[in-house]
Amino acid sequence: MRRIVAFLMAFSILGACGAEGPPVRPTLSTTVSAGSGGVYGGVRTGLRVGGVDLGVGVGL
Repeated sequence: MRRIVAFLMAFSILGACGAEGPPVRPTLSTTVSAGSGGVYGGVRTGLRVGGVDLGVGVGL
């Protein structure tokens, strides 16, 4: 039982630091701007894997 727990802990630590590949990080950004037509806002969320950013955004 101890070996299984130790293996799972080591695997999760290595996965968190990216030792087995690039870490997957969640991203979130918000934008607020004002112009002559009014105030605009936007929200974007996604995942960043190494140098690749995959996301979805909505403008309000």
